[in-house]
Amino acid sequence: MTRQPIYHPAMTIIVAGQIEVKPGQRQRFLDGSADAMRLARTTNGCEDFVVAADPLDANRVNIFELWRSRKALHDFRGAGPDDGLAELIVAARVNEYEV
Repeated sequence: MTRQPIYHPAMTIIVAGQIEVKPGQRQRFLDGSADAMRLARTTNGCEDFVVAADPLDANRVNIFELWRSRKALHDFRGAGPDDGLAELIVAARVNEYEV
């Protein structure tokens, strides 16, 4: 399968990090994140959006997002539904990087 190159503008925002969820709740968190991933990937300005299970830690979820601008990222954050996933989070180490 050949992938098309992703357009890289002068500025890109990367959101990356880890979320620790309550023991036994990772799959529930991932299932609940699926709609947000689908919505983000159809949002203008989103190049990629992934919430994925960590292969070594059963309570960890890895986050990766790629946005064309800070405005696109913050517009999406303001429109996101409250899906009750926050109650499953024990700790979060997620950062934004401008490259």
